[in-house]
Amino acid sequence: MNPIELEGYLHLHIPLSKAMQVSVLSVKNDGVVLSAPLAPNINHRETVFGGSVAAVAILSAWALVHTRLSTEGLQARLVIQRNTMEYEKPISGAFTAESFLRRPEDWVSFVRVLKRRNKARITVASHLVFLGEMAGRFEGEFVALGQADA
Repeated sequence: MNPIELEGYLHLHIPLSKAMQVSVLSVKNDGVVLSAPLAPNINHRETVFGGSVAAVAILSAWALVHTRLSTEGLQARLVIQRNTMEYEKPISGAFTAESFLRRPEDWVSFVRVLKRRNKARITVASHLVFLGEMAGRFEGEFVALGQADA
């Protein structure tokens, strides 16, 4: 899946991503990079609303698992089960969320368990970057539910 295809998918199936003007900068096997501007995500302090930061971080992580499953030809309903978010600096402009698997070596067992049990979990992280500096950290556990549960 390329960035244009993923962005179209997100805007169609997750309307909040369109309202937040999320754009897809990069889609690779080891990470997805999303970007969002300040204007539709601004708060009363003229910085990005914390909920918007968290939403873009979650979306980046979700998109990584979604695209990797798609590449493997696997259909699954993908949901977030739990997450943590650390806000390190205020963000006062466009920012990115760069996702990655917390433990890349877990992918093989994640796919194997999904195929065997129709349900699997994996931990994905995102770094929030503003002006080249770390502005926040996200980590979430995602659950994939296979065809029978989807």
